[in-house]
Amino acid sequence: MSESKKQLDPKAMSIADAARVLAASGSKHISADSLRADMEAGAPSNPDGTISVVQYTAWLVKEMAQRAD
Repeated sequence: MSESKKQLDPKAMSIADAARVLAASGSKHISADSLRADMEAGAPSNPDGTISVVQYTAWLVKEMAQRAD
Protein backbone atom coordinates (compact mmCIF):
# COMPACT_ATOMS: atom_id res chain seq x y z
CA MET A 1 0.00 0.00 0.00
CA SER A 2 1.42 3.41 -0.89
CA GLU A 3 2.30 5.90 1.83
CA SER A 4 -0.53 8.23 0.81
CA LYS A 5 -3.07 5.39 1.09
CA LYS A 6 -1.81 3.74 4.27
CA GLN A 7 -4.40 2.49 6.73
CA LEU A 8 -4.63 4.45 9.95
CA ASP A 9 -5.45 2.74 13.22
CA PRO A 10 -7.38 5.19 15.42
CA LYS A 11 -6.08 3.34 18.50
CA ALA A 12 -2.41 3.78 17.55
CA MET A 13 -1.62 6.83 15.43
CA SER A 14 1.63 8.69 15.18
CA ILE A 15 1.48 12.18 16.64
CA ALA A 16 1.71 13.70 13.15
CA ASP A 17 -1.10 11.51 11.78
CA ALA A 18 -3.32 12.20 14.79
CA ALA A 19 -2.78 15.95 14.40
CA ARG A 20 -3.68 15.76 10.70
CA VAL A 21 -6.83 13.71 11.36
CA LEU A 22 -7.98 15.95 14.20
CA ALA A 23 -7.31 19.10 12.16
CA ALA A 24 -9.20 17.65 9.19
CA SER A 25 -12.15 16.90 11.47
CA GLY A 26 -12.45 20.54 12.46
CA SER A 27 -10.08 21.12 15.36
CA LYS A 28 -8.76 24.65 14.87
CA HIS A 29 -5.97 24.61 17.45
CA ILE A 30 -4.35 21.22 16.99
CA SER A 31 -0.79 20.53 15.97
CA ALA A 32 1.82 17.89 16.64
CA ASP A 33 3.36 20.26 19.19
CA SER A 34 0.05 20.79 21.00
CA LEU A 35 -0.52 17.03 21.10
CA ARG A 36 2.94 16.54 22.62
CA ALA A 37 2.21 19.26 25.19
CA ASP A 38 -1.09 17.59 26.07
CA MET A 39 0.70 14.26 26.48
CA GLU A 40 3.19 15.92 28.83
CA ALA A 41 0.19 17.31 30.74
CA GLY A 42 -1.32 13.85 31.17
CA ALA A 43 -3.12 12.98 27.94
CA PRO A 44 -3.08 9.22 27.39
CA SER A 45 -0.59 7.68 25.01
CA ASN A 46 0.52 4.20 24.12
CA PRO A 47 3.85 2.77 25.34
CA ASP A 48 5.26 3.07 21.81
CA GLY A 49 4.53 6.82 21.68
CA THR A 50 1.47 6.57 19.48
CA ILE A 51 -1.87 8.02 20.46
CA SER A 52 -5.41 6.70 20.45
CA VAL A 53 -7.57 9.50 19.06
CA VAL A 54 -10.55 7.97 20.88
CA GLN A 55 -8.82 8.05 24.27
CA TYR A 56 -7.32 11.47 23.52
CA THR A 57 -10.74 12.90 22.63
CA ALA A 58 -12.24 11.46 25.83
CA TRP A 59 -9.38 13.02 27.80
CA LEU A 60 -10.04 16.40 26.15
CA VAL A 61 -13.74 16.24 27.04
CA LYS A 62 -12.86 15.41 30.65
CA GLU A 63 -10.36 18.28 30.80
CA MET A 64 -12.89 20.72 29.35
CA ALA A 65 -15.55 19.59 31.83
CA GLN A 66 -13.16 20.06 34.76
CA ARG A 67 -12.29 23.57 33.57
CA ALA A 68 -15.99 24.45 33.30
CA ASP A 69 -16.61 23.53 36.96
